[in-house]
Amino acid sequence: MTEETPGFEEKPDVPSGATPDDAEPKAADSSEEEEAAAPAGDTDATVGLTAQLDQVRTALNERTADLQRLQAEYQNYRRRVERDRVTVKEIAVANLLSELLPVLDDVGRAREHGELVGGFKSVAESMETVVAKLGLQQFGKEGEPFDPTIHEALMHSYAPDVTETTCVAILQPGYRIGERTIRPARVAVAEPQPGATPAAAKEEKKADDEESGGTEEV
Repeated sequence: MTEETPGFEEKPDVPSGATPDDAEPKAADSSEEEEAAAPAGDTDATVGLTAQLDQVRTALNERTADLQRLQAEYQNYRRRVERDRVTVKEIAVANLLSELLPVLDDVGRAREHGELVGGFKSVAESMETVVAKLGLQQFGKEGEPFDPTIHEALMHSYAPDVTETTCVAILQPGYRIGERTIRPARVAVAEPQPGATPAAAKEEKKADDEESGGTEEV
C-alpha cells in the first residue's frame, strides 16, 4: 500500500518542449471556427431573401403593367362605343330628316305663293320647329359665291355684273346637320362675261375718268 505524498497533484501529460498554455489555443480556435461558420449561414439566408424580394417586385411590376394596359384598353373601348353610338344616332336622324325634305320643299313653295295659311300654316311651322330642334339647318342664298362642296349648279349663264361664279337663284335650299350636308343647295349660277369688264371695274374706271376730266391743264 502506497502513500500519497501530500502537496502534489497529478497533471496531464504535456509533450516535451511544450508549455502548459499550449493546450488552451486549440479550444479557442474551435470556437472561432464556429463563429465564422455562423455569419456565412446568415449571409446565404440574406442573399436568398433578397432574390425572393426581387422576384416579387418583378412580378408586381408585371401585374401593374398588365392592369394599366387593361385599363387603357377599356377606356379606348368605351370611347369607341360612345363614338359609334353618336354616329349611329346622327345617321338615323339624317335618314329621317332626308325623308322630310320634300315636305319642307312643299312648305317653302306654299309660303312663296302665299298659300301657307290657316291650320296648314300652324302644322308647317310646328314641323319646322321640330326639325330645327333635331339640328336641321337650311342654307343657300342668292348672291353668295358658288361652292361646289355645298352647291349643285342646275343652270348656268353669264353676267357682266359678277366678278366670280355666283349663285343668282336658289332653286332648292340645301340642308345640313352640324357639319354633315344631307342635301346640297340646288342653284342657278352666273359667271363673268368673257371679255367683259366687271361692273365694279367699270365704275372705278368711270370715277377715274371723271376725276381726270375735271382737272384743268395749266
